[in-house]
Amino acid sequence: MHCPFCRHTDSRVIDSRTADDGSSIRRRRQCPECNRRFTTLESASLSVAKRSGASEPFSRAKVLVGVRKACQGRPVTEDDLALLAQRVEESVRAQGSAEIDAHEIGMAILGPLRELDEVAYLRFASVYQGFESLEDFEAAIGVLRTERDARESTDSAGTPALTP
Repeated sequence: MHCPFCRHTDSRVIDSRTADDGSSIRRRRQCPECNRRFTTLESASLSVAKRSGASEPFSRAKVLVGVRKACQGRPVTEDDLALLAQRVEESVRAQGSAEIDAHEIGMAILGPLRELDEVAYLRFASVYQGFESLEDFEAAIGVLRTERDARESTDSAGTPALTP
């Protein structure tokens, strides 16, 4: 690590702490040449392979832009969107790969978005799952209804609800 003040090629780590919910490390360093201190922030890089073949760094902001469009006009807050983007980044990083396909990121968004808002989920899924007809929408709605009915037929303790 080069010293930002004197450009000396070595530095000594004085203190290390996790930052950004454990996704990066903040290190306090001291240059042995000029004795000045500086801070570095280290994080694991994650690249996104685009359809065009280009590669770019992962961006939570881009996840937010795509999801925000799907949630337009829906009762979803910015905090909800920020948490969704964080969950998506965590799940993508948990795969342990340094590069991930852009389509896989879209697919990783589907689960958390489904829990957040079903209408927004259908909007987003129509693009990432390649819906081509009304039957595709009907099938996705059928799955959502089946899952909702299954959830509603159990109470909070996980036992079947009594129906008259």
